[in-house]
Amino acid sequence: MQAVILAAGMGTRLGRPWPKPLTRLDDGRTIMQQQLENLQQAFGDDLHVLTVVGFKLELILEAFPDVAYAYNESYDQTNTNRSLLKALRLTSPGGVLWMNGDVVFDPGVLERAKEMMAQERSFICVNTAAVGDEEVKYTVDDAGHVALLSKSVTAPLGEAVGINYVSAGDRASLIAGLAACGDQDYFERGIELAIERDGMQVFPLDITEYFAVEVDFEEDLSRANAHLGR
Repeated sequence: MQAVILAAGMGTRLGRPWPKPLTRLDDGRTIMQQQLENLQQAFGDDLHVLTVVGFKLELILEAFPDVAYAYNESYDQTNTNRSLLKALRLTSPGGVLWMNGDVVFDPGVLERAKEMMAQERSFICVNTAAVGDEEVKYTVDDAGHVALLSKSVTAPLGEAVGINYVSAGDRASLIAGLAACGDQDYFERGIELAIERDGMQVFPLDITEYFAVEVDFEEDLSRANAHLGR
């Protein structure tokens, strides 16, 4: 079981002097610690985690010495597509679950994801109850697969929460899509290109019943802490 955490960014919108995954939650854990605990709970000893680091990487390495790392040396000039591309080129053959390093989420999200992973179907986890202006949004085609995926989608069906899976059979298409992206594109653009060019089928996995939030701003962090404090 291969999981990738994208933790190279500078987190400028949240405005902390350390990598955003090291932001401490009110329950005492950091964002990345709760991610690793959720992954371990879901996948146990079969889990292999690769974390892509960049900004102040030594702080993350010191906090979590027992996972593998890849270094995005252009972290201050590129976006998430380059970090994911590096990770997919370095991980072993097979499907890969990946998430942004700023997502706070219920463990139940991964239990739902495991059902789709067992079927070897590529998917993005989505929330159909909320559509934020700053969030990545999506639409579907007639077959119910993802058609468009970006922050600028009009008439969206919901928002992506930053937890995704690419099947073994779709990896080559996604790698090619990511490689065709511009440096400043999010990895979602690579998914769009794989859909456009190769007809890759990506299922929107509805996890609305579970809590999940990408911590971009202070209000996101407040929402995460309010949920954890229940």
